[in-house]
Amino acid sequence: MGDGNNHSMWGHLPLLVRASSKESVEYILQALWRTRLTGLDATDRRIFRDILQLSNDSDLDPLLVCLRVLIRRCVYDNVNKDEIQKLFPAEVLPELQRLLTLLLQKFQREWRQDISKDQIILPRLKSMTWNMANQSVEQTEPAAVMNLQLQSDAQPDVGGRGVKFLLAKDTMEMMLKSMYSIRDQLSEPDETPGRHSLQD
Repeated sequence: MGDGNNHSMWGHLPLLVRASSKESVEYILQALWRTRLTGLDATDRRIFRDILQLSNDSDLDPLLVCLRVLIRRCVYDNVNKDEIQKLFPAEVLPELQRLLTLLLQKFQREWRQDISKDQIILPRLKSMTWNMANQSVEQTEPAAVMNLQLQSDAQPDVGGRGVKFLLAKDTMEMMLKSMYSIRDQLSEPDETPGRHSLQD
């Protein structure tokens, strides 16, 4: 972001002075964090406008962009608690710097913990067993019943989850082809990740 754009962005922060209390600004920051994945709904926007005594979203939106950038830098960048105040340029009013620094310091640890919860942790394969399926009238080809036991590292104290499926010879051949491809890619860590299918 160029200096001109940065100046324009920070120039919207003085709107926070319109808030009647520190708690009102705290509510805005908390709501922005709570809606980081979904965006604000109409109710939140109305509350924000009331807090800041604004008549429309055209004045509100630039401020929200600025605050989201500030929150993102505080949470995602390698910024220590004592370094938060350095995020503000000199042009930001000292009283706003102090207030926002105090609130960001208050929530930084909690928000960073939320980030770790946001990350999707896929279960890993704990064990695999199989047996031949019982032949039926409708089943003309032999098949194996595969039993996979999955374990989530996010919930190590919870018992594993079982997945069972039928595997015929033609599907087995496609599966083996994919497994060989996976083995080759695991042996080449510099390979660009991609999505693959059994039909490849």
